[in-house]
Amino acid sequence: MKLVILDRDGTINSDSDDFVKSPEEWLPFPGALEAVSRLNHGGWHVVVACNQSGLGRGLFDVAALNAIHTKMHKMLAAVGGRVDAVFYCPHTSEEACVCRKPLPGLLEQVSLRFGVSLKGVACCGDSLRDVLAAAAAGCEPHLVLTGKSARYLGGGQPEGLPAGTRLHRDLGAFADFLLERNTLVPTP
Repeated sequence: MKLVILDRDGTINSDSDDFVKSPEEWLPFPGALEAVSRLNHGGWHVVVACNQSGLGRGLFDVAALNAIHTKMHKMLAAVGGRVDAVFYCPHTSEEACVCRKPLPGLLEQVSLRFGVSLKGVACCGDSLRDVLAAAAAGCEPHLVLTGKSARYLGGGQPEGLPAGTRLHRDLGAFADFLLERNTLVPTP
């Protein structure tokens, strides 16, 4: 199974210091939905795994989160794409759970649900905690220079990146990288 794991806020859609709390606030980055569609058409199953501490903080409820994801699914379908599953951690950092990135628990849930090893699975996000979780789970870490990492577009990178982390301008560039690499590797 070809599997890709994506963060949501800052990777697929714009992020907010005030949290994305409603479907109206969920705004995809230009080209991001089409990037997911290209991955799907290239044979990848795409899963979203994201921290959603706004739930634990009481800023929105599960119904609002579901409405946000419904909007995402509908907008993806309109461009021929899909997300196979959404995994989220509702906890705040103070709750010290194992599913909040940078810990690997959320990604391990993906592994269990899909019955696959995460070794080498491309995992892409916009923050250091995304790539730390990816590396801890055995995934291949990818950082997009959008959202929290947009400030590195002019150069530089966050300190503490796991070895082998690949940087991409945005989700479209990440998708292009995977699609190009896939065409260079013969499939059995």
